[in-house]
Amino acid sequence: MNNTVRWGVLGAAKIAREHVCPALHEARNGHFTALATRSPEGAANWLEQYPGLTIHGHYEELLADPNVDAVYIPLPNHMHVEWTTRAVEAGKHVLCEKPIALKAEEIDQLIAARDRSGLVVAEAFMVTHHPQWLRVREILASGEIGTLKMVQGAFSFNNGDQKDNIRNRADAGGGALRDIGVYPAVTTRFVTGEEPTEISSRIEWENGIDATASVQARFPGFAMEFYCSMRMSPRQEMYFHGTDGFIAVEAPFNAGLYDGERIRVRGADGTERIERFAGTRQYVLQAEAFNRSVLTDEPYPCTLEFSRGNQVMIDGIYGAAQS
Repeated sequence: MNNTVRWGVLGAAKIAREHVCPALHEARNGHFTALATRSPEGAANWLEQYPGLTIHGHYEELLADPNVDAVYIPLPNHMHVEWTTRAVEAGKHVLCEKPIALKAEEIDQLIAARDRSGLVVAEAFMVTHHPQWLRVREILASGEIGTLKMVQGAFSFNNGDQKDNIRNRADAGGGALRDIGVYPAVTTRFVTGEEPTEISSRIEWENGIDATASVQARFPGFAMEFYCSMRMSPRQEMYFHGTDGFIAVEAPFNAGLYDGERIRVRGADGTERIERFAGTRQYVLQAEAFNRSVLTDEPYPCTLEFSRGNQVMIDGIYGAAQS
């Protein structure tokens, strides 16, 4: 392989169109080469934005394309395991949109496929690449806010009137936890390095999907509570409260889109400072990290083992609500 990762994308989903494909195109050591879409009438728009892009009418055609090294998968949730597996079997590195699986045990087969192939296979948690989260992890480890005691989070938006929205379809693996609840979970685990030991939850179900979920969890040394909803006005915040201060992440997941890219740190003496990360492109950083892993064997920061731990937590939230 040369010094460029040639990317193919399975499906023209909104997140691919608006965020990930532009990032694949702009990222160093990568090139957006091919798109597979079952709606060829939209191909002209893609070609206008990406001249020279190869358009495939079937996903299988893209996987057989010798000019594609890596595949990004933004398909509906219930298709992730199948097409990640098929892409690996076709010899392609894979970055799959979250959730990469609907159950933790499904990730075991992806880990096995990755290990057999020697390819890079990962879940697209872009937040693990944003410097604000690396900084939160650093501050917690430094002891600046003392001993962490409580994490609080919220992530919500309202798509209640969108009956055909894939997130509202139980047959496609929809629901608030799989779409947005994964983010309070993954960022807390990422910055603390800890896993939950106890979980309780309450879920409001609508037509087979969790429209709203409230979660309480115990981690070694601290507690966590968060809610996520697809039936409330947009909100996202995360707080890490210690014995000597707290950290507020005010646009934790869609930094730069929902609000400014900053964290607020308050010390025991009441003084506050704001640390800013203006202009950060977390999707570009994600693509560049993946490209480096493919080209130089640099470890990818969001491993499948880490992703499995997050799915264990999501599975536990569903299970606690049913018990």
